[in-house]
Amino acid sequence: MSDFFRPRRSMLYVPGCNRRYLEKAKSLRVDSVILDLGDPILIDAKEESRNNVVDFLQQKAYGKREVVVRVNDFDSPWGTDDIKAVAKLHADAILFPNIESKADVLVAIDALDKAGGKDTPVMVMIESPKAVLHAEEIASASERIACMILATSDLISQLHARTTHSRIAVLHSLSTVILAARAYDLGVVDGIHSNLKDTDAFEYACRIGRDMGFDGKSLVHPDQLPYANDAYTPKLSEVENAREIISALAKANASGRGTVVVNDRLVEHHHVNAAKRLLSLYEMITELSHA
Repeated sequence: MSDFFRPRRSMLYVPGCNRRYLEKAKSLRVDSVILDLGDPILIDAKEESRNNVVDFLQQKAYGKREVVVRVNDFDSPWGTDDIKAVAKLHADAILFPNIESKADVLVAIDALDKAGGKDTPVMVMIESPKAVLHAEEIASASERIACMILATSDLISQLHARTTHSRIAVLHSLSTVILAARAYDLGVVDGIHSNLKDTDAFEYACRIGRDMGFDGKSLVHPDQLPYANDAYTPKLSEVENAREIISALAKANASGRGTVVVNDRLVEHHHVNAAKRLLSLYEMITELSHA
């Protein structure tokens, strides 16, 4: 497993312009907070947002939650100053928007390094058709990449597609990015669900994302947290099954057999690797829940 492996069941965007929201995020049951300086912030509030985020980073008050800062695009008037302001403040990662190529990744990392963030991990947003088509190139660009985060709302707009319950317009894109992320042992997180009142659709999106292989879902409102956390938390039956798989195959190997049947399913070595990953994730989640 990657050094960056950790629970990311829920990644909540918190607008840097709203100090009340930044404060509230300290007490939420969220795995990752994304302190947001990006597109949702009005132009007149960009500098205020940056100052707020710097303040809250310096407080170091988010406990064991992962703290990520989403900066503005480099071709905007604020991107470079964002990096300079937060690079040395020890965020867990810097999230770069509109990444579409290996070159984009390397430019972002170079800017972060020059600003003093040489050891800081990075995350990349996949939000355009070109980014999806270049997903493997992006995933392989640097060992500093901790996670790929989909921006499905942007992607649907650029595809001229429609948001539906089945998510049919983006299923191919989601799978493509998951494949790229897993090929290079990266985290990968699903995009937001912008209809805040349609909890049935949100819950369905969480569960289909989980079944496809995502680590979690990015969110825009705290009310969505329980659904994402529940969907992406291993169930006790899964934990017990994982333990049984590890134990049973170890006993089978000791007796000279390479496979074993557990709960009517054939178990091989790759199942043990998956079981160990699930148990590690479960232990991390348990630790977070008691923090």
